[in-house]
Amino acid sequence: MAVPKGKVSKARRNSRRANWKAATPTLVECPHCKTPIRPHTVCSECGYYNGKEVIAKATKDKEGK
Repeated sequence: MAVPKGKVSKARRNSRRANWKAATPTLVECPHCKTPIRPHTVCSECGYYNGKEVIAKATKDKEGK
Protein backbone atom coordinates (compact mmCIF):
# COMPACT_ATOMS: atom_id res chain seq x y z
CA MET A 1 0.00 0.00 0.00
CA ALA A 2 1.35 3.44 -0.90
CA VAL A 3 2.20 5.66 2.04
CA PRO A 4 3.31 9.30 1.61
CA LYS A 5 6.85 10.01 2.88
CA GLY A 6 6.02 13.45 4.19
CA LYS A 7 3.26 15.99 4.67
CA VAL A 8 2.21 17.89 1.57
CA SER A 9 1.85 21.56 2.43
CA LYS A 10 -1.32 23.50 1.61
CA ALA A 11 0.55 25.64 -0.90
CA ARG A 12 1.92 22.62 -2.78
CA ARG A 13 -1.45 20.88 -2.74
CA ASN A 14 -3.34 23.99 -3.87
CA SER A 15 -0.88 24.85 -6.64
CA ARG A 16 -1.26 21.33 -8.02
CA ARG A 17 -5.04 21.72 -7.99
CA ALA A 18 -4.91 25.19 -9.54
CA ASN A 19 -5.03 23.78 -13.08
CA TRP A 20 -8.45 22.18 -12.63
CA LYS A 21 -10.49 24.80 -14.46
CA ALA A 22 -13.91 24.57 -16.01
CA ALA A 23 -13.69 25.06 -19.77
CA THR A 24 -16.17 27.32 -21.52
CA PRO A 25 -18.54 25.36 -23.77
CA THR A 26 -18.01 25.52 -27.52
CA LEU A 27 -20.78 27.45 -29.22
CA VAL A 28 -21.64 27.73 -32.91
CA GLU A 29 -24.24 29.81 -34.70
CA CYS A 30 -27.47 28.10 -35.71
CA PRO A 31 -27.64 28.39 -39.51
CA HIS A 32 -31.41 28.80 -39.41
CA CYS A 33 -32.09 31.33 -36.62
CA LYS A 34 -28.53 32.57 -35.83
CA THR A 35 -28.69 31.86 -32.08
CA PRO A 36 -25.61 30.34 -30.37
CA ILE A 37 -25.99 26.59 -29.76
CA ARG A 38 -23.76 23.66 -28.84
CA PRO A 39 -22.42 21.85 -31.93
CA HIS A 40 -24.23 18.70 -33.12
CA THR A 41 -27.42 19.45 -31.16
CA VAL A 42 -30.94 20.46 -32.10
CA CYS A 43 -31.51 24.20 -31.78
CA SER A 44 -33.82 24.86 -28.84
CA GLU A 45 -35.10 28.09 -30.39
CA CYS A 46 -36.18 26.94 -33.85
CA GLY A 47 -36.02 23.11 -33.59
CA TYR A 48 -33.77 22.65 -36.64
CA TYR A 49 -30.82 20.26 -36.98
CA ASN A 50 -28.71 19.78 -40.10
CA GLY A 51 -31.06 21.93 -42.19
CA LYS A 52 -34.18 19.93 -41.28
CA GLU A 53 -36.93 20.67 -38.78
CA VAL A 54 -36.68 17.98 -36.12
CA ILE A 55 -38.88 19.50 -33.42
CA ALA A 56 -41.96 21.46 -34.42
CA LYS A 57 -41.86 24.80 -32.63
CA ALA A 58 -44.55 27.47 -32.57
CA THR A 59 -43.26 30.31 -34.75
CA LYS A 60 -43.41 33.87 -33.44
CA ASP A 61 -45.11 36.40 -35.68
CA LYS A 62 -42.54 39.17 -36.14
CA GLU A 63 -45.17 41.79 -37.00
CA GLY A 64 -47.49 41.04 -34.07
CA LYS A 65 -44.90 40.45 -31.30
